[in-house]
Amino acid sequence: MAEAARRLGHEYLAITDHSRHIPIVHGLDVSRLEEQIDAIERIDRALEGITLLKGIEVDILSDGTLALPDTILSRLDLVVAAVHDHFDLPPSQQSARILKALDNPLVNILAHPTGRLIGRRQPCRLPWKSWLKEVHRRGVIFEINAQPSRLDLDDIHIKRAKEAGIRFAISTDAHTADSLDYLRYGVYQARRGWLEKGDVVNTLPLEQLRQALRRS
Repeated sequence: MAEAARRLGHEYLAITDHSRHIPIVHGLDVSRLEEQIDAIERIDRALEGITLLKGIEVDILSDGTLALPDTILSRLDLVVAAVHDHFDLPPSQQSARILKALDNPLVNILAHPTGRLIGRRQPCRLPWKSWLKEVHRRGVIFEINAQPSRLDLDDIHIKRAKEAGIRFAISTDAHTADSLDYLRYGVYQARRGWLEKGDVVNTLPLEQLRQALRRS
């Protein structure tokens, strides 16, 4: 993955495998994540021309807690929180669940914020106006997921989130080296939502990106 990203001209690549909550994804528990952190650090030291960032896509549980403890999350460069179940909660309950997870200062990014799968699953129901205001208050970045089956956020919600002051990260959600090319679809989606370069944190050079990921 790192070699493919370097060939594409990327300065950095974040590795954000899933946490172990939904059995079908064979996610990482604490011990396996510790092993991966060590492996990423070892590979990064040997790489030239690209930096590997240590991350995780950690599940937001139904009560708003995270599927991994802060002790391991604090070792990462970025933490991406994600809803992968209980998509049909009432809007107020879904909103409270996600905001509780975002209260954790180690969380940097909210993945595929509406949870939609095109043609398969409708977006979560959320009280958008009040919810976006609360996300912005917490300083959390929204992912624009470039996977063709997701394209989440959609253009309408991207524009609404921008107007609320939220920043974005365009993610390929790549599981293979070839899927890194999905980035273009995320860029198209961002443009449809009227985003510009300054709205997207992973247009930044590495050190500025690190600053953008910090939460007060």
